[in-house]
Amino acid sequence: MARRSRIQEEIKQRKPFHSLGQEAVISLLRTADVVRAFFERQLGPHGVTLQQFNVLRILRGAGPQGLPTLEIGARMVERTPGVTRLIDRLERKKLVRRERGTRDRRVVYCLLTDEGRATLDALDSVVENADVTAFESLDEAELEQLIGMLDRARSAHD
Repeated sequence: MARRSRIQEEIKQRKPFHSLGQEAVISLLRTADVVRAFFERQLGPHGVTLQQFNVLRILRGAGPQGLPTLEIGARMVERTPGVTRLIDRLERKKLVRRERGTRDRRVVYCLLTDEGRATLDALDSVVENADVTAFESLDEAELEQLIGMLDRARSAHD
């Protein structure tokens, strides 16, 4: 009898996977979904989604000059076609503001507001704790190995 993997149990799949590659892809996607949901639960009480947090983090790193919307989209951890809508929501929450470029009026820069910076400052410890908790079942060597394997898997698709 063929072994039943944990991912098969989780998704209640009775038949074996077609290949180890298929099992790895499904396991990776399921893991990403579980970790994403965990982070959403940590950020939710603070009124920020994971994608909104990512935009705020990117803008904090950009400094006082901010970034154009397209550049924010390119830096997102999870690519999304709705960056403008994300920024609209953050602007309504008064966490970011937009300014037209002085050299090229067609370019709109997004900047972190003081309220946005305060929100990020408050979330720093929440996210640091979540980072540790998300993979607390792995030791440092295993985390380094996982990071290396994920880097190699992504580089095959660059």
